Amino acid sequence: MKKYFTEYRLNFRRRLEEEGYSDELLEEHLRKIAFFQHERLIHLLVTILFALMTLITILAFIFLKRISLLILGLLFLGLTIPYISHYYFLENNTQQLYKDYDDLMEAKRSGK
Repeated sequence: MKKYFTEYRLNFRRRLEEEGYSDELLEEHLRKIAFFQHERLIHLLVTILFALMTLITILAFIFLKRISLLILGLLFLGLTIPYISHYYFLENNTQQLYKDYDDLMEAKRSGK
């Protein structure tokens, strides 16, 4: 996803610089924003789910003192950290798409 996202943004910026505004570019960009927002939402939900599972499992370990719960909690934590990292990437770069949209609208207003 990171590679796809990065390539899309580079391609969009290149097209905007070379071709300027077009209705086709606007429609494509709005579609991609919607796709990336959906991806971001799904990853937010998964991240929250894994964080809750981690917390519940570690709390269960504290109260029940079973080593298997600690191991499970550490496995969940091991998955939660990459999910947080990926969500952070999606969040920040989706906001970059909004700035790209603003640049596209500025190109439309200036007639480029």
